[in-house]
Amino acid sequence: MEMTTKALEAAVVRDERYRLLVESIVDYAIYMLDPQGNVVSWNRGAQRFKGYTDQEIIGQHFSRFYTEEDRATNLPARALHIAATEGRFEQEGWRVRKDSTLMWAHVLIDPIRSADGELVGYAKVTRDLSERKATQDALRQSEQRFRLLVQGVQDYAIYMLDPLGHVSSWNRGAERFKGYTDAEIIGEHFSRFYTDEDRATELPARALRTASTEGRFEAEGWRMRKDGTRFWAHVIIDAIRGDHGELVGFAKITRDVTERRQAQQALEETRARFIQSQKMEAIGQLTGGVAHDFNNLLAVVLGNLSLARKRLPADPKLRQLIENSVQAAERGATLTKRMLAFARRQELTTDPIDVPELVRGMAELLQRSIGSTIPVSTQFPLQLPLACADASQLELALLNLTVNARDAMPEGGAITIAAREAQAATNDIPGLAPGSYVCLSVTDTGEGMDEQTLARAAEPFFTTKGVGKGTGLGLSMVHGFAEQSGGRLILRSIKGQGTTAELWLPEAPAGSLRDEATDTGPSLPHLKALTVLVVDDDPLVLANTAAMLEDLGHAVLEATSATQALRVLRRGESIDLVITDQMMPGMTGAQLIDALRAEHATVPVILASGYAELPEVGLADVVRLAKPFEQADLARALMMSLRPEAEVVQFRPKVG
Repeated sequence: MEMTTKALEAAVVRDERYRLLVESIVDYAIYMLDPQGNVVSWNRGAQRFKGYTDQEIIGQHFSRFYTEEDRATNLPARALHIAATEGRFEQEGWRVRKDSTLMWAHVLIDPIRSADGELVGYAKVTRDLSERKATQDALRQSEQRFRLLVQGVQDYAIYMLDPLGHVSSWNRGAERFKGYTDAEIIGEHFSRFYTDEDRATELPARALRTASTEGRFEAEGWRMRKDGTRFWAHVIIDAIRGDHGELVGFAKITRDVTERRQAQQALEETRARFIQSQKMEAIGQLTGGVAHDFNNLLAVVLGNLSLARKRLPADPKLRQLIENSVQAAERGATLTKRMLAFARRQELTTDPIDVPELVRGMAELLQRSIGSTIPVSTQFPLQLPLACADASQLELALLNLTVNARDAMPEGGAITIAAREAQAATNDIPGLAPGSYVCLSVTDTGEGMDEQTLARAAEPFFTTKGVGKGTGLGLSMVHGFAEQSGGRLILRSIKGQGTTAELWLPEAPAGSLRDEATDTGPSLPHLKALTVLVVDDDPLVLANTAAMLEDLGHAVLEATSATQALRVLRRGESIDLVITDQMMPGMTGAQLIDALRAEHATVPVILASGYAELPEVGLADVVRLAKPFEQADLARALMMSLRPEAEVVQFRPKVG
């Protein structure tokens, strides 16, 4: 009996401790329900969560903690039934506080049974998870918004890779760029987006390795679409690591920058062409200046040699020396023509030209120039429009192109000269105006040129021939002639596959006819004695021109500048004609002509120059004398400037 009392007292103490323990818990609502679901105990945690005191809630049915929706579905009764039959009911859901606010609760209901198994009630433990749920909801919403954001981006391919490089997510931008749907690509290795060349160098693996070790990989390069086409991509790969630093995958962002790259390349090409044009213009200025001075020297040499040749004694050796000197000077004059053609400062006489007829007329010269071992064939259509160009310069250009073709075939080969009608639209060929053209081409089967050589081929003084085997002015002369004619020289070549040089020349206006009139006859015109004022700032040229005029029987007055020439005229000298240089310091020849017309309108003028860039206004009726000139050229210019007023007789050179 005593032991029973002690055991009872111990049990009471133990129960009191449990009660105190449960009562002291404030983070959980722990309370008892009777078998019908009425509250029979209430701890401080329950009061804190739900707002009821024990006096307010004990005896009340626990269903009041449920929302109206849950009560409508009989959830409280079902919860007790599940706990009684299955031994436990566990759920998360909304519960209602005393003040009618909601809390998100984790609920656990366990059945309480007596020793003989009779259900005596339920133990209910509730925890307020509202803050955690709010955090989870916010995180879920953030993830959803981020997912929608990523999926909505169409200008960037944004997707995930696992640590081995397999695709684990796929957005619309990736589908648009690369052509794969998410069902087709998720689980596949990302290396399929790389070219065969990049896969051969293991670029995909190196990209992941760089991102893994350095945290980031960034590059631009070609990537492949599903249909096999390429696009130029900017790629960023970032490593993704877990809370403990472990690699969990990669974030990959790809942007199609093909249009940007094309625009950048076009800009660079435009800039390169602009720099090249500046360089060519600068070289052209230099070349033109050198050629001008050289022309003056050649004019003196040729003029003096011509005069000396007429006064030679009967000495064959001496005459041969003079003839050799004349030939050398004439070769120098040809070189200056090339330089001036490159500089676009040579006077060109443009006429309608039948290109096939011109080529046929040069056939013997061309074959003799390249040798008999290289066959030359021609390909011309039955009908071809006339081209508009300077015939003599076109012949020289064609000869240069043909000789270059021969030199490109040291082991032999064949040359084809062809012509066709061509149309150029705006921006089809850089620097070429839209319109109709005749395209004359020279094609060889030689060594061809690489890109670097092709880019420099038309530069002046650039040559691939050995030292002393070429001036490097052949193609540059053709280039200058073509541009001065309103056309273009285009070179096409592949290393090992030969070269084609295309000379685009403007088509002559409809109805144009070639002027077949030629100056025939062995004799040259000679005029009655004139008083001629010669104006030139170069004393050697001035003296030479005066000597040739005096040899023709004319009186000569000399002036070394335009200002001095005007002073001579204002003295009242009787002057029949003025010959003036164009390029003089202080006042040009064209300006002197304007001044002469204002004061001496009836005096004829001859303008001597090697330049093409002369002002056209007011000079249409002025006779021009191209430098360097010989005595016969000077005599013709005199006749043209004075006809029909002058008395013309036959010109016979004086002999010593």
